[in-house]
Amino acid sequence: MLRSKAAPSRLPMRLLAGLMLVAIPNSAAYAQSCARSDFEAVVDDAAEALRQLNAQNKPVFQELLRTLKDKRGWDHDVYLREATPFVQDEKIDTLDQRSQDLLTDIATLGEEGTAAPTPDCALLAELRKRMQELVAAQTAKWEYMFTKLRTEIDK
Repeated sequence: MLRSKAAPSRLPMRLLAGLMLVAIPNSAAYAQSCARSDFEAVVDDAAEALRQLNAQNKPVFQELLRTLKDKRGWDHDVYLREATPFVQDEKIDTLDQRSQDLLTDIATLGEEGTAAPTPDCALLAELRKRMQELVAAQTAKWEYMFTKLRTEIDK
């Protein structure tokens, strides 16, 4: 199996996702007490986790797309048409929709948590859980797209 020099193995992506999940405190440990600022921090963490995943994966993915374009000798118009299945298909759409739903939930739970007269630690635990699910969904999306693209390059 050929690999582009720019193509990371799955290990760094999984390591990053794992580190992000470890960085999200266990909800049972925080069930006793929480503060409004904890809600804001979780929402900020979700945004940062997405930025990190995109910053790590987008440039490599674009390089792999260019590799496929060059390998196939596609001109710009053909490239735009032929590259579409690597960034949009039913599975990617499903993962994107799941991520969008989770982002909406995270924003809503974050607002509810910061607006509550007394911080609801169970709500904070749910917010953390949604963030973990979001990181997992985005990691799965990137892994799927990389696998799909590398398979095509290796043909």
